[in-house]
Amino acid sequence: MTDYEYIIQQVKKFHFTKWDENVLRECQSILPNLTREELVSIYRSRLLDEKHSLKQTAFKVLFADKVGKREERIRNLPIDELIEEFKDKKSGNVALIRKELRERYKAGKDKQKIAGIFNVSTKSDLQWVKNQVRKEQYGDSNSHNYQWKKTSWK
Repeated sequence: MTDYEYIIQQVKKFHFTKWDENVLRECQSILPNLTREELVSIYRSRLLDEKHSLKQTAFKVLFADKVGKREERIRNLPIDELIEEFKDKKSGNVALIRKELRERYKAGKDKQKIAGIFNVSTKSDLQWVKNQVRKEQYGDSNSHNYQWKKTSWK
């Protein structure tokens, strides 16, 4: 029996029951030895849920060379290119770019440009900018020590 056949046998066996953790770890350790076609077959298997760890491991093995490169490219983009790609809602990178823009804003880089693009974006982006400006003006409300007076209810 090949490694692929063994994994498929286990996937079928545990489709209706809870996976044995030892068998699952063994299957995950075998995945790097499989061919690309076998990995794709396991990843596309209807017997595995979308969030199943075996499916996620197969994805990571399939795209090990690409994982992280998109994030690195976005981190290295100049602010103007980042904003242009943020405006293109079909780029598939909007959420990552939003995260990078927020990090740059908090770091004090290009605040005016980032605030400008967030002000014409979604309601949540607009609210985020308002909250940041409020924190800058009045300080973070979590850092203040409020003293509450005890009152008696008689």
